Amino acid sequence: MSNKVFKHWPTLLLGVFVFAVLLVAVFTYQVSSTEVAVVERMGQMLDEHPAAGLHFRWPYPFEKITKYDKRLHCFGGHEGQIEETATADKQNILVGVFITYRISDPLTFAKRMTSFKKAESELDIWMRGAKNAAFGKYKFDQILTTDPKKMRLNEIADQIKNDMLVKAKPYGLEICSAGITTLNVPEAVSSKVFERMNQDRMLAAQRYLGEGKLRAEEIRIAADKERANIIANAEAQAKEISAQGDVEAAKYLRVFDKNPELAAFLRKLDSLRTIMKSKTTLVLDTNTDPFTLLKSNADQLAAPAKSAK
Repeated sequence: MSNKVFKHWPTLLLGVFVFAVLLVAVFTYQVSSTEVAVVERMGQMLDEHPAAGLHFRWPYPFEKITKYDKRLHCFGGHEGQIEETATADKQNILVGVFITYRISDPLTFAKRMTSFKKAESELDIWMRGAKNAAFGKYKFDQILTTDPKKMRLNEIADQIKNDMLVKAKPYGLEICSAGITTLNVPEAVSSKVFERMNQDRMLAAQRYLGEGKLRAEEIRIAADKERANIIANAEAQAKEISAQGDVEAAKYLRVFDKNPELAAFLRKLDSLRTIMKSKTTLVLDTNTDPFTLLKSNADQLAAPAKSAK
């Protein structure tokens, strides 16, 4: 008999291994780092949140383990993802929004929502209501505009998020952000919108042109004023220099008045120096000033007549 046992030991070992695996599968469960688990024991949900790892459990139906993804979820809606919404001034626009959410209270979520499918069904209804309420508070030119100062899209997204946050919190959900994915106008009113935008752009262009012309005129006036000041200062400085020159010239004229022959001689030298500055060939009469200096007796100047005593 012992020979028969040893003969079938591989089968017995395999049976033991399978039995151990079944025990582990039935009496343990594993929680991933991206999951959160809710434990339901004998029909009663326990207020505990097992950490990531391997945990002991009682077999079903004594204990039921439900695991949810605790990562951030992005949801853009099911019904009416892009639909017409009325603004405060009764203009229709096409709007699409999205939200990001995650489970904040797993126990509450398991009791009231039970699954992500049901949760997103409720979120879709809340999103449509929050979207219509937020866009209905603002006028058309505060939503579709090229002027950053008038645009209120960030405020609208914040209002949608705050509205959704209040509605989702009792269900164990946290709304992390909200945004706008699509913003357009229906085809029936698009031509009017484009015409209005063109008018706004024309008005802005005319305003910029007017401001540019005004600025150019201011620059021109300032330049003319500066030019006039420079010319006036230059003329005043020239007059001052001329006056100083006249004063200096008067001093030398008084010297020349005492000896007119010397003055004439010096003037002739200056003229001759100017004329003969470069290579020049002249044929002139030596009786012509200032070439009279070239005569053989030019260095003999007549002595001024002495005045009678």
